[in-house]
Order: sequence, then structure tokens, then C-alpha cells
Amino acid sequence: MNGITRQLGFIVVMIAVPLICWQFVFLPQNELIESVNRDITVREQKLRDIESTATDLEELEAVVDSGFRAIELIESKLPREQEVERILEQVWQAARGNGLVVKSVRTRTPVAAMVYMEQPLAVQLEGPFEGFYRFMLALERLPRITRIFDLELSGITQLSGPSREELPPGSVRADFTLSIYFSSDTRTTRAEATR
Repeated sequence: MNGITRQLGFIVVMIAVPLICWQFVFLPQNELIESVNRDITVREQKLRDIESTATDLEELEAVVDSGFRAIELIESKLPREQEVERILEQVWQAARGNGLVVKSVRTRTPVAAMVYMEQPLAVQLEGPFEGFYRFMLALERLPRITRIFDLELSGITQLSGPSREELPPGSVRADFTLSIYFSSDTRTTRAEATR
């Protein structure tokens, strides 16, 4: 029996060694390998996210540069405070050139903004509607920034005031606020600051 017991003991040891190795060596190593693979996957995803963010930042930088160029373009259209009178003269020439009569102009208090000032003017014009339409187109083509709001149009047949001239059919009275934007003397525009 001694030989059979020895052979059985040898078989049991031969079976037990791989099982023990599997349990105490291979399983922990497999778990470690899986853990490292998960860590690698997480880090690769973070790298992809960083690359995506870097690409987004480059696009954002281009958008910001485009915004700065747009700001500089707008600021270049802002006249200095001394030039507002010249712009008003251009506006009134456009009105007279289109057959409109400037009935009244009242300045309102200038409104301060971040890098510009707004000078609102209450204006009343009278004349043919076609002339008023051409006047609006002429304002749009001015190289400086202006804005018209609170516009009220009403049909009229004769000029108000002492002249009482008869007007052609389709004539209008336009009451509106015209704002002229300008840079104040104490502030410098971004374009001037970078020169």
C-alpha cells in the first residue's frame, strides 16, 4: 500500500499545485492586468478629451479674434465727439436732398455706455414718403453708426407751421428719435489703443 499511497499522494500534489498556483498567482495577476487595462482606458479617454478641448480652444480663439476684429470695425465707425456736428450736417443734407423739411430737432441727454456715447435727437420731418424712404436708405449708407427708433409716420396734406404749403398726395410727417454713437474724448477706442 505504501506504493499506492505514494502514487495517490503524488497525484494529489500534481493536481493541487496547479490549483493553488491558479488561486494564489494567476487570479491576482489577472485582476492586476484588468485593473491596469481599465486605468489605461481611462487615461486614453482623458487624452482624447484633452485633445478635443485643445481643438475647441483653437476654434474659440479664432472666434474671439473674429469678435475683436468686429469690435475694432465698429469702433472705427464711432466718430469723436467733435465730429458729431459734421455727421448731423450729413443727415440734414440727406433729408433736404430727398425733399424733406426738417421741422424740429431737440437734443436729449447723451447716454454713456462702456466705450461709446449715444446722442439721441428727437426729430420731426415732413415731405413725400418716397423722399423719406430714400432718406432712410441714405442714413443706412452713412459710414458712421446711427439708429432710428420710436418712429411714427402719419399722412399729411400740407406742411405745418407758417408756410402751410400744399404737399403732393402720399406725404408724411415722421417723428422719430435718431441716435448717433460717438466715442467721448476721455475714452480711447481699442483700435486707437493698439496703434
